Amino acid sequence: MMDIIREMIRADVGFEDITTEALIERGTEVVADIVSREEGVVAGVEVAEMMAREFSISIIRWKDDGDPLSGGERVLTLEGDAMDILMVERTMLNLMMKMSGIATLTRSMLQRARAVNEGIRIAATRKTTPGLQWFEKQAVRIGGGDTHRFRLDDCAMIKDNHIAIVGSIEDAVRRVRDHVSFTKKVEVEVESPDDAVRAAEAGADIILLDNMSPDTIRNTLEELEGRGLRDDVILEASGGIKPDNIEQYASTGVEVISMGFITASARPIDLSLEIRELK
Repeated sequence: MMDIIREMIRADVGFEDITTEALIERGTEVVADIVSREEGVVAGVEVAEMMAREFSISIIRWKDDGDPLSGGERVLTLEGDAMDILMVERTMLNLMMKMSGIATLTRSMLQRARAVNEGIRIAATRKTTPGLQWFEKQAVRIGGGDTHRFRLDDCAMIKDNHIAIVGSIEDAVRRVRDHVSFTKKVEVEVESPDDAVRAAEAGADIILLDNMSPDTIRNTLEELEGRGLRDDVILEASGGIKPDNIEQYASTGVEVISMGFITASARPIDLSLEIRELK
């Protein structure tokens, strides 16, 4: 993980921080606070701590990952060489702001869903920013959500394009079962109640109900129950689920709602770094 963080800082700095190099002498010690300008859920504290250690910057935590934020609250205090603090400032803040925005939105969506379905999980899809997958998924976890797949090797997910090439759900499930270890779950994406039944009968562990309306999902559950298949699978709803309809989807009885919305549409939480003391 530090290799990714180092590359982020190198890309931001370039050959040198020409402004800081011109104005500040190496060895100038300062104390700086990272402060929240708005309410939210903080995430990225552990990432900031990793970054600080890399540059011998001392850090005091006022907030831990997952804690609520109010405007004007201190999140962290940094102490060290001013050149190092100013060099990492933007990268540190950008990651924390983005992660805090995702954690805040995830928690909000989870609270909405659990108001009507106490045991439901809110999961992230793989609609993440390339290179930032780990950070965005961790932010979902910090917000109370489920990370779902980090990578393609985490779980076998048979999607519509796989089925279009292979020819059938049954053949796709069989071939995947023959290929992967027994330790891997097999998930199948379907778009109709009939295909959900076929996936369950073929031995899928998880069925993703893609772009179905809440009423169609309820019909699918009834069909699976009528055939004695409901208890054999985990049902996941996905596609077009947002704040204005999440309660409707959660009330259908599915175990999981997965959303690209919580990573792709989260607004960053406004954080700033303020030099408080020159030592």
